[in-house]
Amino acid sequence: MALLFEKYKDEVVKEMMKKFGYKSILQVPKIQKVVLNMGIGQGSKEARLIDVAVKELAVIVGQKPVVTKAKKSIAGFKIREGMPVGCKVTLRGKKMYEFIERLIHVAIPRIRDFRGIPNSSFDGFGNYTMGLDDQTIFPEINLDKVEHTQGMDISFVLSGTSDEESFEMLKLLGFPFAKSA
Repeated sequence: MALLFEKYKDEVVKEMMKKFGYKSILQVPKIQKVVLNMGIGQGSKEARLIDVAVKELAVIVGQKPVVTKAKKSIAGFKIREGMPVGCKVTLRGKKMYEFIERLIHVAIPRIRDFRGIPNSSFDGFGNYTMGLDDQTIFPEINLDKVEHTQGMDISFVLSGTSDEESFEMLKLLGFPFAKSA
């Protein structure tokens, strides 16, 4: 299993039980799934961009993404219902922990002028979402073959009930949050 999962079991659970006074290990929040989403703005005009995004996301996570389609027509964006507008992939279990480990220790440190990920992106229910501007921070992407940079959203769905619990757990796992001023 991933080293991050071992760290969670051995260190994070004990710290969380001590800090929040949980009576059972099952009360400690855990990461249930990670959802990566790439929205392709020009995908409605060029279907090739969707294929490129699917291939790149598959290389990054090691799992085949699903193409997302528009739910309704929007004339201003020249999108019709059913047109491909992006791709997404949901990670659980071992692949999820391996991806988070690579994200924290390999990809995020490669971001230029990085000052920490924002700690204000919690949704009120304990889930955390962060955005990346560039897919090339992942070492799996061959820089010579990238035609244009593509951003993505990464959502961490946690079993915690509050933002405070989830923030503390992610911080203990090693997420490089920005320092509060």
